[in-house]
Amino acid sequence: MPLAMSKEVFITCAVTGSGSTQDRSPHVPRSPKEIADSAIDAAKAGAAIVHCHVRDPETGVPSRKLEYYRELTDRIRDAEVDVVLNLTAGMGGDITFGPTSAPMPVNQEGTDMISAKERVAHVAECLPEICTLDCGTMNFAEADYVMTNTPGMLRAMGGMMTELGVKPEIEAFDTGHLWFAKELVKEGALKDPALVQLCMGVPWGAPDDLNTFMAMVNNVPDHWTFSAFSLGRNQMAYAAAAVLAGGHVRVGLEDNLWLEKGVLATNAQLVERAVGVVEGMGARIMSPTEVRAKLGLTKRAPVS
Repeated sequence: MPLAMSKEVFITCAVTGSGSTQDRSPHVPRSPKEIADSAIDAAKAGAAIVHCHVRDPETGVPSRKLEYYRELTDRIRDAEVDVVLNLTAGMGGDITFGPTSAPMPVNQEGTDMISAKERVAHVAECLPEICTLDCGTMNFAEADYVMTNTPGMLRAMGGMMTELGVKPEIEAFDTGHLWFAKELVKEGALKDPALVQLCMGVPWGAPDDLNTFMAMVNNVPDHWTFSAFSLGRNQMAYAAAAVLAGGHVRVGLEDNLWLEKGVLATNAQLVERAVGVVEGMGARIMSPTEVRAKLGLTKRAPVS
C-alpha cells in the first residue's frame, strides 16, 4: 500500500472514558458540568469532535444515567464554541465472570448487560452527531471481565443508530471487528461509507506495533474514514502514525493521563500537543463545520 498521508486532519478528544482513572488524576472530569467544560476547552484548543462518557459526580464511577447525558449534551450545545458531539454507546455490555474455580454465576457487581434499546436510549434522546459502536467482544485487562457485543446486539444497535440519523463510529479493537463492520454495512445496518476508530494497544486487543497497525489500516475500505489512537506514552506517536497512514487523530484523558514524564495533562493540553504534531507534519486542522460536511453529519438539538 503506497503511503497516502492525510493533508486535512480532524482531532477527536476522548474526554473522560469509563476506566478507573478518576482517582489517578485531578484533571479527569466527573460531573456533567466538568466533562462539558473540559470538552469545550478541548474544542477551543483545536478538537473538532469530543467523545464523551458520563460518570457519577461524587464517586467518578462510570455511569449510564440518562440525566447525566442530557445535562452534558445541553451544556455542550449551549456553549459559545462549536464542536461535533460523539457519545459512547459502549456501556451495558459488561460481563464479569466468577473465579476460575466457579465462573458461574457471574459476578453481579461487575456485570451490566442490558437490551439494545436501553444501550441506545441516551442517543435517542440527546441526538449527538456521532455515537460509538464497539464492534465485537473482547477480553479486557481485568482477569475475568469480557466486553460483550454479540453479532445480534451489534446488528440491532447499529440499525437503531442509523434509523435515528446518528452516525456510528465503529470502535475496532482487532481485525475481526473490522471484518464484522464490513458485514454490517453489507447487510444495511450501517450506511456506506462508514466511520472507524482504530483502537490500538488496548489489552487484549490489537497491539500497537506498526505491523499490526498497518494490518488494521489495510483492512479499512479505501472510501471509509478512520482515526486511530494508542494508550499512554504512545498517544502522540500514534497521532503522527495515523496522519502518515491517511487517517485522523484521537487524544484525550480516556486514553492517556500524562503530558510528559511526571506531568499530568488536561484534555486541552493533549489537544494542543496533537495540533502541534499534525501541523508540524504539514497537515491542516479541520473545523467542526468541515467535519460535518466530510462525514455527512447533522447538528440537532436534543429531544425536548
